[in-house]
Amino acid sequence: MDKKKPKKSGSLGIAVAWRNGDTQTRLSLLILGLGSLVRGQIGRFVIFIAIQVCYITYMALYGVHSLASFVTLGTVEQGEVYNEKLGIFEYSIGDNSMLILLYGVITIMITLGYICFMMGSVRCAYSAQTGAGAGKKLPTLREDLATLLDSNLHKLLLTWPILGILFFTIIPIIFMILIAFTSYDRSHQPPGNLFGWVGLENFNAMFTAGGQFSSTFWPVLGWTLIWAVCATSSCYILGMLLAIVINRKGTRLKGFWRFNFVLSIAMPSFVSLLTMRTVFANNGAYNILLRAIGMLAPSETFSYFGDALTAKLMVILINIWIGVPFTMLTTTGILQNIPAELYEAAQVDGAKPARTFFSITLPYMLFVTTPYLITTFVGNINNFNVIFLLTGGGPDTLDYHVAGRTDLLVTWLYKLTIVNKDYNLGSVIGIAVFILMATFSLMAYRRSGAYKNEEEFQK
Repeated sequence: MDKKKPKKSGSLGIAVAWRNGDTQTRLSLLILGLGSLVRGQIGRFVIFIAIQVCYITYMALYGVHSLASFVTLGTVEQGEVYNEKLGIFEYSIGDNSMLILLYGVITIMITLGYICFMMGSVRCAYSAQTGAGAGKKLPTLREDLATLLDSNLHKLLLTWPILGILFFTIIPIIFMILIAFTSYDRSHQPPGNLFGWVGLENFNAMFTAGGQFSSTFWPVLGWTLIWAVCATSSCYILGMLLAIVINRKGTRLKGFWRFNFVLSIAMPSFVSLLTMRTVFANNGAYNILLRAIGMLAPSETFSYFGDALTAKLMVILINIWIGVPFTMLTTTGILQNIPAELYEAAQVDGAKPARTFFSITLPYMLFVTTPYLITTFVGNINNFNVIFLLTGGGPDTLDYHVAGRTDLLVTWLYKLTIVNKDYNLGSVIGIAVFILMATFSLMAYRRSGAYKNEEEFQK
């Protein structure tokens, strides 16, 4: 009975290489590059063994200590020691829980990378084993490097971006997620104080009904969702209607009207927001105008941001002024590309303008702009500028913990971390926002026509 032939190197997996590999191939898991060395690939062996030596050296000097400290996040607090010679108190060096947490995450990521190199060593050894068994000439280091400018050019070009994403995106995200499971708050500030692991205590405090933080989280979450829906739908609908009115055949000076609305985009949004805040202030232009026309007494003022309901309505209305021109620009280009034969067929069938809008224009717009709507909704959940610059989260209330009536989750997170130094609770909110946005984005996109019928629009 013929022996089962090993799979080709192009379809190698670590399980196949381990199962079908010889002794040298399996030992390559412990001594990186051993299988390549045995079969004459000295260059690969030098690279693998250099990586192994660097990893062992790092673990001996720093890694083992980092992992051991990662379990406790430090045990020695900074203290005061009296210097008898100088007659003063000096601070003794203690553990820094924040750095211990960071170094622990980095060490774990380096270890995971080393495991990938271990598996790569086994696969390379098995590739050399199958190649030598088939009588093929094994590639030299020079030939391997030459492929980086040819068939493996993608690996060369993607290496540095991937490393950048790893060190500047993935590691910080993991670090911030882990803070949610610690006691890192205003009472445990390193290096003066240590913080430790608390498990799911912060999540229980945030989400359990009746607690101090949950009484703030759920109302703020509700307003965040209401704000995101209202801000997204109002700007989208009004921007689309404005584009339709300007784009219709009977409208003259189309360029002039587009220019007037687009002009507001030329001004940075934060300038517009600060201007609106000044205009609607207690002694702003609107109150002065109302006094001048007799709608308010000379000493009377109307507070546009003093009441919770009024402040929320004002925030939505001002956001419409800022957001509608962007939607108008986007939908104008789409309107001009809707096939004319669809409208001609509707006219032949005797469809009224309203019927044409709901049967052709709106479905086509939704088909094209669904990804835009999803990103806009997610952006409004994290719309820090509008709330912070207009109301600052106010009006203030004693019913919430470090939050006002118009605070979104993202502005509440800012106050918890930057103002109140409760980094653990801020991390919990960040995780909640991520889960909320990821769940909505995936569900909405997979149910949209843009995903199901990405080839073409079906009316």
